[in-house]
Amino acid sequence: MAVTQSDILKALSTVNDPDLKKDLVSLNMIKDISVSDKRVSFTVVLTTPACPLKEKIKNDCKDAVENIVNKDVEIVINMTSTVTTIRDNTPLLPGVKNIIAIASGKGGVGKSTIASNLAVALAKMGAKVGLIDADISGPSIPVMFNCEHEQPEVKVVNGKNLIVPLMQYGVKLISIGFLAPKDSAVVWRGPMASSALKQFISDAEWGDLDYLLIDMPPGTSDIHLTLVQTVPVTGAVIVTTPQKVALADATKGLAMFKQPQINVPVLGIVENMAYFTPEELPDNKYYIFGKDGGKNLSEKYSVPLLGQIPLVQSIRESGDSGLPAVMKEGVIARAFTELAEAMARQVAIRNATFAQTQRVELKA
Repeated sequence: MAVTQSDILKALSTVNDPDLKKDLVSLNMIKDISVSDKRVSFTVVLTTPACPLKEKIKNDCKDAVENIVNKDVEIVINMTSTVTTIRDNTPLLPGVKNIIAIASGKGGVGKSTIASNLAVALAKMGAKVGLIDADISGPSIPVMFNCEHEQPEVKVVNGKNLIVPLMQYGVKLISIGFLAPKDSAVVWRGPMASSALKQFISDAEWGDLDYLLIDMPPGTSDIHLTLVQTVPVTGAVIVTTPQKVALADATKGLAMFKQPQINVPVLGIVENMAYFTPEELPDNKYYIFGKDGGKNLSEKYSVPLLGQIPLVQSIRESGDSGLPAVMKEGVIARAFTELAEAMARQVAIRNATFAQTQRVELKA
């Protein structure tokens, strides 16, 4: 008896997305089914190009289809992706699917290093990515992307001046560091810093993006309130190091996003500098700042641990040279790639599970 498209759909309805816990057919992830005597083909539309379970889903689909057709039939599975979003067509950033705050309770935990490598890792996997350096007083993104001497162009669109983000390593970038003299301090009161962030959001030509990462200043400040009041934030990533003093501040950052009036989902925690590994002894781990602090924090507040990034000399060298570590081969690149996959996965789960984040309306 000839196999039909309905048979294929029935078989694929037994395959679940491991994260979303629903079958691929009801999630509308199966497209372009084609059936002939000796060939079955279809497309699986994943929720992100950074899906870490791509091969598992593909193999599960193959097994399901083989159970209803002759095993001699050629099965062709095309894997593609469309990043999910719960944002509607708002006037601000209408083409941006997900806005993600990269935050920390205190400075010096490597938040900008994490943000930079996350952005490049996502872009390497095929996502459209933007990065705003909102750390007004200590912008480090220009150095980390080797474009500290460049300035963005300004173009006029419908009578309005728009900043054109710089493109580096596949990532669109805006930083106050591009607009202020390199050796001068940016000494601004809170309202001025907040105004700068608003301009980066509303007066820039971001276009279509899957992920817009925002490298926040350390702590909890005017800038954080400005962000959640200006746009609905998809979620926040909290960066910490394992020691007690960093964890205490990270807890405050996490608590800020969880406040009822702010209510931004925390996508997870990144434990940076989790352990020291000498380049010449890659199997040795020295827990200089304590062990599993970020992991324990994630368990305490029931949020995912997205990754534990080691303290390795090459990460610092990569940041200083302006070539993010994820662009090189090796263990460190893999660690950042897995971190990006974990974050993209949590964004997809968040979009399938929670309602849209509302823009915060705080009364004075």
